[in-house]
Amino acid sequence: MAAKKACPAVFITGTDTGVGKTLVTAALARHFSARGLRVGVMKPVETGVENPSGLGADARLLRWAAGAQDADELISPYRFRKPLAPCQAAEVAGERIDIDKIVSASQNLRHDKDILLIEGAGGLMVPIRGGYLMADLARQLATPLLTVTHPRLGTLNHTLLTTFAARAMELELCGFIINRMPESPGDAEREAPHLLASLASADLLGVLPEVLGSDQDKVEILAGEVDKMPAYQWFVGGIGLEL
Repeated sequence: MAAKKACPAVFITGTDTGVGKTLVTAALARHFSARGLRVGVMKPVETGVENPSGLGADARLLRWAAGAQDADELISPYRFRKPLAPCQAAEVAGERIDIDKIVSASQNLRHDKDILLIEGAGGLMVPIRGGYLMADLARQLATPLLTVTHPRLGTLNHTLLTTFAARAMELELCGFIINRMPESPGDAEREAPHLLASLASADLLGVLPEVLGSDQDKVEILAGEVDKMPAYQWFVGGIGLEL
């Protein structure tokens, strides 16, 4: 009997800290789960974890959003206490991150799911160990890259640099999402979507609003906004997801 084909997967990265990458990943998980899909979630490395024997806050939110029942070691293979880059946090903990362990966990998660969402730590240039970067992990996992950015001043530079680096490293781009658009945007925020859509070497999938409440409240609200994104159907079709 032939082995079951691995499900589609997406690697989610951010252009900077504080862009809401975890919330967007969780919102996608919540959205697809509500559509009846079996959603896998993964945070390969999480730092700043108060109790590394269990999941960190980001991984817990992802698990809740997806309704996932997978083992902690699959959802988040590496958890470190210090809020540092993965290579630094691992060194402080006296550990060395084994990339093969992360790859194996991702392959395991893809066996019985309809989609796997993998959230990186920080941006593409964050070092995991030695000269091995988050971008290298995305490439090794052979998953298309979804970038989460912001509309604030500075987003043009941050987003263009991220998409340029992704192209230079031959990563497949499935688009970018602008998150945390204020209800009353200023000039820079108002113009950001148009400028980024015309300049970035990736497709603008949509703009998500700034939302309030607990993290779970925010995820619920954003999950309801996902299929309102103008390029939603293009996105799900492009990653090979069947709805």
